[in-house]
Amino acid sequence: MYRSLWRAGLEVIPNTVPHGTMPFVGGYAVEDVVGGFSHPYDTPRLVERLNADWYDLAVSSGLFDHRREFLVKLPQGTRTHRNLLQHMHSGSDAPPVWTRVRLLQRWDIMGRGAASAFLGVHAGHPGFGMMALDSSVYIVASTGEVVSMCSRSGTRTGRRGFWPGQSRRAESGWHR
Repeated sequence: MYRSLWRAGLEVIPNTVPHGTMPFVGGYAVEDVVGGFSHPYDTPRLVERLNADWYDLAVSSGLFDHRREFLVKLPQGTRTHRNLLQHMHSGSDAPPVWTRVRLLQRWDIMGRGAASAFLGVHAGHPGFGMMALDSSVYIVASTGEVVSMCSRSGTRTGRRGFWPGQSRRAESGWHR
């Protein structure tokens, strides 16, 4: 798994997830969405556009720390994102875990990363969750009829982070 992430431009920093990190993001309110975008699959140069927009969103929302480090949610063991989706509601699989990574100078999250099967299903079809080290920002990427991504700020909770159970779906307002 580490080699696949390295090819995508992510250096894994093992066993360094900050103490107190939220174990999962269970919901959000519309007012917590601070940015996002979506692109249809027939967008020219889709992977290039997705990479540029992901980076802009990550920088503007504060995903990276000063070393360009953040957390990415990965399936436990050697399961892939596709396998995780197939067994998500079975109740028998281990939940995904946060892994600390550093964005390298050369990266391709939406191409090689999504094609790695750990950050999506194939190039241009990402599926992942990423979070700032202080749990203040969460970025989710999903694929359906379009590729979409949104960034959420967790500062409304009184402490920096997200909480389960309070969710309303953001239907609009975060597309570019």
